[in-house]
Amino acid sequence: MRGLRFIILLLIAIPLAWYAYHDSTKGPVDDSPKRDKVFTVEADKIDELEIKSESGDRTTLRRKGSNWEIVQPIAASADQAAVSGITSNLSSVEIQRVIDENPADLKEFGLAEPRVEVAFKSNGQQRRLQLGQKTPSGSDVYAKLPDAKKVFLVPSFLDSTFNRSTFDLRDKSVLKLDREKVDTVEVTSGGGTTRLEKKNGEWQIAAPPSGRAEFGAIDGLVSRISAVQMKSIVPDASDLKKYGLDKPAVTVRLGSGSSQATLLIGGPAETGSVYAKDFSRPTVFTIESTLLDDLKKDASEYRQKDLFDARSFNTTRLEIVRNGQTTVFEKTKVKDKDGKEQEKWRQAAPAARDVDAAKIEALISAATGARATGFVDSTAKTGLDKPELSLAFKYDEGKEERVAFARTKEGAYASRPGSPGAAKVDASVIDAIVKALEDVK
Repeated sequence: MRGLRFIILLLIAIPLAWYAYHDSTKGPVDDSPKRDKVFTVEADKIDELEIKSESGDRTTLRRKGSNWEIVQPIAASADQAAVSGITSNLSSVEIQRVIDENPADLKEFGLAEPRVEVAFKSNGQQRRLQLGQKTPSGSDVYAKLPDAKKVFLVPSFLDSTFNRSTFDLRDKSVLKLDREKVDTVEVTSGGGTTRLEKKNGEWQIAAPPSGRAEFGAIDGLVSRISAVQMKSIVPDASDLKKYGLDKPAVTVRLGSGSSQATLLIGGPAETGSVYAKDFSRPTVFTIESTLLDDLKKDASEYRQKDLFDARSFNTTRLEIVRNGQTTVFEKTKVKDKDGKEQEKWRQAAPAARDVDAAKIEALISAATGARATGFVDSTAKTGLDKPELSLAFKYDEGKEERVAFARTKEGAYASRPGSPGAAKVDASVIDAIVKALEDVK
């Protein structure tokens, strides 16, 4: 009896298991409502746009090759990202819900005189979308097609996507230059000029006096200049004096090989803005005033603050002169008891001896961690004619550098051959090097 009951249960379980497996292979059930698209068009097939914004601007744009250009009311390059947002949303916009198939009064929806209209041409056929008011909740916007009666809802984010003025739709880049290829920066301000040059991939201060440059600081400056955007455009730019551009507060030139771009920055505009002009174009516009502050910085702001390029991992020799005595440490290669090659630090002068590698590492770190807190134009009155301490490094298979340190009543200083003036340093830097040297001894 039990066997028969088992067979019956098995016969019931097999088809149930099959159905369960079959349903599981279909994947998750999509029970979200199916919505109709407003238009059947591919974004890359749209070749002309006409935008009427809430402000009243009417802007016509046409595709030229892979880019878009504004053709009315001005001729200008378009903001490619903004236009791409419009075309992609036109191709994908869906009707969220139909509100009224035959409305008696379009004023109720703000569609008697639509706030925003977007028209496009694709394969010679023009279509148009009209936007009215937002719904009370603000999540959707009332919309319709001019050749149909029904009013429907589209997502409210489309309002900011489509509601663009001519200025919103234009390319607001100030300078047309590839920042990666910029190799010179020249900033003239207050009668003085700072010139920065990139050679062999490294930035240098070419003027006023030449010196080692802080790569990150200059690279950041180049990025800010190349990426500066117009905030607004001045309608009448005939009188440059009115905007402080007849005698600019700052003139900045970016060079890229034989190409050059020049930006003139004039007087203050509205809060947080200044007037500016690309030397090669008649248009006057406003930009963020923070760029002017950056460009007015002294050349010393771009000098390399690290006194040494060497580091503990790449140093092979260290020579220290203090109190008339020269101490030399060298990294050598020896074989351990198993015949494996390993690196080892030894003192080579004044007497040859083994030294504690960890203490040498601490000495090198104390020296190479030294940074300038500022700079002075002359080494006079710095005590560097008779330095308290001098360090010379060899690193990276042949590179050499030497830095001298001195103290006076006014402060502590350091200098490198070939670098103008002297660097100001904290006196604690010298103390740390001396202590680390004494620990090794």
